[in-house]
Amino acid sequence: MVSSDRVLAFAAMSFLLIVIPGPSVLFVIGRALAQGRRAALTTVVGNTLGAYVLIVAVALGLGAVVERSVLVFTALKLAGAAYLVYLGVKAWRQRGSLQAVFNADGQARGSLRTLWEGFAVGVANPKTIVFFAAVLPQFVDREHGHVMVQMLELGLVFNLIALTCDSVWGLAAATGRDWFARSPRRMSLVGGVGGLAMIGLGVTVAATGRKD
Repeated sequence: MVSSDRVLAFAAMSFLLIVIPGPSVLFVIGRALAQGRRAALTTVVGNTLGAYVLIVAVALGLGAVVERSVLVFTALKLAGAAYLVYLGVKAWRQRGSLQAVFNADGQARGSLRTLWEGFAVGVANPKTIVFFAAVLPQFVDREHGHVMVQMLELGLVFNLIALTCDSVWGLAAATGRDWFARSPRRMSLVGGVGGLAMIGLGVTVAATGRKD
């Protein structure tokens, strides 16, 4: 079992990461605006499952490799940062198309496909990959043994926080979707702000973290 002080410290750091909208949150918001509450919550569940796959991968050894190798950590960090910037630029350039996406609401997708798409975004989220690989192992008490179990327990803490926060984002977006839909300018603003946020996050990821 992980000590309570480590759990609380990890939960606080996880919350700070999760509360900043990243690719997964923006994807959930996009689903909520385009398809409504049910699609948003299904996407959140898929995202959570995808994130836990990353936790299992770290627990099985990926985290140890990243922790020991500055080169691997730097490569992972820069790849994730570049992907975030790419997503941000893409969202900015396509910000005017959100109105068309909303108007295509009649083409609702099946829940299983929506779940799978949420899972794919969650498992490929570079922000989460960097966090689990570089930060999660630091909260494990190796003197207590059962390192893999401790990582899986901390991963559950992360997922519970993510599930709650992402659901709030999705429900809020679904509630306000009619207001956004009344103005193409508002819809464009959503895409633009989201794109700039991801670009800023990518730059932050690239500029922070271990360098030696």
